[in-house]
Amino acid sequence: MRILYMASLSNYSTAPISEFLLICFPNYQTWQHWLSLPLSLLFLLAMGANTTLLLTIRLEASLHEPMYYLLSLLSLLDIVLCLTVIPKVLAIFWFDLRSISFSACFLQMFIMNSFLTMESCTFMVMAYDRYVAICHPLRYPSIITDQFVIKATIFVVARNALFSLPVPVLSSRLTYCTQNTIKNCICTNLSVSKLSCDDITFNRLYQFVAGWTLLGSDLVLIVLSYSFILRAVLRIKAEGAAAKALSTCGSHFILILFFSTVLLVLVITNLARKRIPPDVPILLNILHHLIPPALNPIVYGVRTKEIKQGIQKLLRRL
Repeated sequence: MRILYMASLSNYSTAPISEFLLICFPNYQTWQHWLSLPLSLLFLLAMGANTTLLLTIRLEASLHEPMYYLLSLLSLLDIVLCLTVIPKVLAIFWFDLRSISFSACFLQMFIMNSFLTMESCTFMVMAYDRYVAICHPLRYPSIITDQFVIKATIFVVARNALFSLPVPVLSSRLTYCTQNTIKNCICTNLSVSKLSCDDITFNRLYQFVAGWTLLGSDLVLIVLSYSFILRAVLRIKAEGAAAKALSTCGSHFILILFFSTVLLVLVITNLARKRIPPDVPILLNILHHLIPPALNPIVYGVRTKEIKQGIQKLLRRL
């Protein structure tokens, strides 16, 4: 009887689970009520601003150019990221809907990992676009064409989807015991895989190597592009031409700064988990999926004359 009891207990402890429970801010759950309002406003701002930008570029013929097509791609990525993360977070805050199915959790993990690196890759392509525009202005129409945008989009999607796919696949193949409580608002790889009974060394190693290879290579190419741009601008002798050339890159640089700063702070806080309350990285992870999408279209709307005029025309039609 004792042997049968131990066998049944063993079978129970390794029984496959069908869903996870997301516990936002395990140490300060009262934060949820205070955070729900600003997060909701930021979410509505991100959705409204990106949708307005997409409609403006779609309906305004003067914006049917490669640079604005790349901006449309960035807005689409922002919208998908927001819709993947924020509605579930708000459902937890408002209705205490903490459960998430096994498949939905790993789908969310895949979208977050792949679309994050897609954004980084899009910034890299946009930096190359500005490099050609300033350093090789006469060749710009023949290099940066609609065909170039199509090929760049395929590259952005294919490269990052293929390299990000093993992250959720590896996590989904792990054996999960009776513990199914994720101490996070979203299904990050590290938060989910630590619930497994298996060794997750390779899982973590792959995400680290793939993530830093993709993001690191994009960052290097972005820095190189802007270094060449800065060198070319400093050689311009015509009065006011240097300032005009730099202003065309200002919006791109501000967006990259938003993206990189929030990501860098998130990485630092995760590395210093023992010194920082565990709820801080969770909050920063949510904000990283919300602040850049909310600010990206606003920066372009404010700094780009053509987009500002297009938005004004769109509002007159309504």
